Amino acid sequence: MGYIRLMDEPLSNKIAAGEVVERPASVVKELVENALDAGGTVVEVLLEEAGLMRVQVIDNGSGMDREDAVLSFARHATSKITNEHDLFRIRTLGFRGEALASIASVSKVMLHTSDGESGTLIRSEGSTITEERAASLRKGTDIAVEQLFFNTPARLKYMKTLQTELGHVIDLMNRFALSCPAVSFRLVHGGKVLLETAGSGDIRRVLADIYGMQVARKMVPFEGGTHDYKVTGYASLPEITRANKNYISVFVNGRWVKQYAAARAVQKAYHTFLPIDRHPIVVLNIEGDPYLTDVNVHPSKQQIRLSKEGELMQLIEQAIGTAIRSAVRAPAVEKKPAVRQEKKSDQLDIWKSADRVKERPVPKENAETQSPAAATWRQAEPAAAVEAARKESDAMPNPMIGAEPVAEAAGREGRQEPKPAAEPQADWSTDPEPAEEQFPELEVVGQIHGTYIVAQSSDGFYLIDQHAAQERIKYEFYREKVGQVDRDERQSLLLPLTFHYSRDEAYRLRESLDVLEENGVYLEEFGDTSFIVREHPTWFPAGFEQEVVEDLIEQVLTDRKADVKKLREEAAIMMSCKRSIKANHYLQKQDMERLLVDLKAAEQPFTCPHGRPVIVHFTSYDLEKMFKRVM
Repeated sequence: MGYIRLMDEPLSNKIAAGEVVERPASVVKELVENALDAGGTVVEVLLEEAGLMRVQVIDNGSGMDREDAVLSFARHATSKITNEHDLFRIRTLGFRGEALASIASVSKVMLHTSDGESGTLIRSEGSTITEERAASLRKGTDIAVEQLFFNTPARLKYMKTLQTELGHVIDLMNRFALSCPAVSFRLVHGGKVLLETAGSGDIRRVLADIYGMQVARKMVPFEGGTHDYKVTGYASLPEITRANKNYISVFVNGRWVKQYAAARAVQKAYHTFLPIDRHPIVVLNIEGDPYLTDVNVHPSKQQIRLSKEGELMQLIEQAIGTAIRSAVRAPAVEKKPAVRQEKKSDQLDIWKSADRVKERPVPKENAETQSPAAATWRQAEPAAAVEAARKESDAMPNPMIGAEPVAEAAGREGRQEPKPAAEPQADWSTDPEPAEEQFPELEVVGQIHGTYIVAQSSDGFYLIDQHAAQERIKYEFYREKVGQVDRDERQSLLLPLTFHYSRDEAYRLRESLDVLEENGVYLEEFGDTSFIVREHPTWFPAGFEQEVVEDLIEQVLTDRKADVKKLREEAAIMMSCKRSIKANHYLQKQDMERLLVDLKAAEQPFTCPHGRPVIVHFTSYDLEKMFKRVM
């Protein structure tokens, strides 16, 4: 007697549902994807008890006739692909043909659909169709899923709180709205509207609906392309950050995916712009030939494999990095609204006594009479390098942050759609910036607590963190200096460095000694599992030689390659931080002037290498408002 038997269809559907249907958000995902694949331009999702009691999705798509409606409940029934070759050119969100069958196996389903010629209503309970009859002719599909997991109590037992499950659904619908701005989405829970988009095709309006108008105004567009891929989207300015990476949304050919390599590329684009453990808001759209992507990885279809991934990651980093570097400015304390011009006050201008900073070196007499304390923080940077950096900074263009939207609202007219709560004509423009220069021309006023420099300009005053300012200046100097060091220039050690590893690590390390030697690190075997280093490249930071070598070895053991560029970057950051002026260090006026001149010449003067702001702007309106001169 044989022990192997074929499972019946209800049992196999329940097993498949374990991967496809994890929570109410999984049901919403599969049903909304079907609505979008059917050409729906208006999609409404109604929830009760976070979707555990009821999930209803209504669309105005193409609908189905009676034969297709019945067949759609069968496993592996789909209209998206017909043969194995179609797997390599998938352009739809769904294609596996097991979502509806899996959902029906663990819930009670009511399907009302019409293709405009005939209407059908089908009821199903636990994979069994209990009712099938003709229905009204409203074109589109209305599907309701009730009592989710009613026949699998173990799965229902481990559901999170209603608020947690509702949060997953809201997050999912936000991603759909960002990936399809031309579709009108409406999410309702218990009679309360949680999300409503107009479907105008303007992604910035969707950003405003999800994150708020203030955040949407701080998003800058980016784009880039190669022969294989095109990337577009919006990225937040460094002043807008979040505590986790969930706000980085990656879409590949319109599909929201969890692509960790793309998220890392986004983080690299913000290098030195964001503080530690802070993350940007980014909407990244990747378009490419379906032949270059493999979405048939997991039943949830949220994992994807990409051809030429390294080339794509470089494109993402370059496109976002270029947009952020050209758009970053000194963060303002509060947005400056439009105010009418008032008559100039006759009040005494207390700022007149300050001298304006000129774009010139500090005079020799000032340099000779500088304080000994100031001499401790000033380095002998080459004058030519400073002048070249100044010219490069002055030549940088001022981008149009408030540019027109990329997508046009072509389908807005002639269609009945939900309207968002935002104003009809949103003002996407940011605070105006001088077109001729990126860094403002400042007058030094004084110093606060030996830590912050106070300076003024025609549009208000600025506070400059003196440590962060010089840290940025020295970082750019040391980055160039470290990058120019020949890897063959080595420093001998009086006492060699010793490293101990397990037998497995020592074996793998012996196979990768050539990778370390290419980067100027020569390991000598010192027993079965130990190695010594007698000399190292001269760019290693003094006192941190052991840590740098350990980092290189760890990279080799993990990836069998060493990213020396990253280590040199970290060395430059470390040296700039330790050799910059600290807080509670009082400076003379000429020292502060020189610091601002050098900061103006920096490539990116608004953030330190750790991502903290260097300069904060208080507008004239802020001052007038604090003193109640404007109401």
